[in-house]
Amino acid sequence: MREKQARARELKVKPTVLKLGGSVITHKEKPLTPNLPAIKRLASEISRANVSRLVLVHGGGSFGHPIAKQYAIEKGYKDQSQIIGFSKTRQAMIALNKLVVDSLIQHNISAVTVQPSSCIITKQGRIQLMEERPLRKLLEMEFVPVLHGDAVLDSDKGFAILSGDQLVSSLAIKLNAERIIIGIDVDGLYASDPKTDLNAQLIQHATPQELRKLQHKIEENKVTDVTGGMLGKIMELIPAVEKGIQAMIINAANPDNVYKALKRERVSGTVIKRGETVA
Repeated sequence: MREKQARARELKVKPTVLKLGGSVITHKEKPLTPNLPAIKRLASEISRANVSRLVLVHGGGSFGHPIAKQYAIEKGYKDQSQIIGFSKTRQAMIALNKLVVDSLIQHNISAVTVQPSSCIITKQGRIQLMEERPLRKLLEMEFVPVLHGDAVLDSDKGFAILSGDQLVSSLAIKLNAERIIIGIDVDGLYASDPKTDLNAQLIQHATPQELRKLQHKIEENKVTDVTGGMLGKIMELIPAVEKGIQAMIINAANPDNVYKALKRERVSGTVIKRGETVA
């Protein structure tokens, strides 16, 4: 009886959605090149944090983006030559996902791949249909679902690129998550590009309203990214934040930042929260 009651309480725990950016787990300037030390370290941090009801999403980095751009997958079906490009893009993401999931399993995490292309259809690049029931069941059984940015079928365009950032926000809403943690290769959101502007100021706290005002100040990533770069990452989070789901953007390239964020310890970054700016 006590075990059943404990399990019932456990199932009421709201999920955490963690996104690992492609810039952290791959070398984006080198096509199809994983950052294996980073993948191993992050798997270790996630294992040590031991968070209940975790959903993991990772980006494509140098695996998904170059091939998708080569075949213009994000523009939808235009001619027969793109069909093989769709297959190559998906296969590249499967290869990267295997590296991530293998590392998680090696660190005693019960990770299970869930391919977005098998449960999601988009319409003009936006999620139209998502079958989340398998994800709910996986969480109930204490698995860690691992999804990723993907090439998916589109009801209007034939196919499209589904960014990990859009996926994170939709998952958080569908699964009634408590929080979102986004791990990228800089310390958070800046008013200008910190990689080119030494005086760039970190935005520590923001509301959706403030982010909309700052849109024109946020520069696009200079490295090729068919999902829209940093501006896209920010705006994709807003629907989830407006549902009351807090989002935090941190530098996952720095050791222990992901661990600290998962454990709710203090870590430098940007907190995005509905309502008034956090004091």
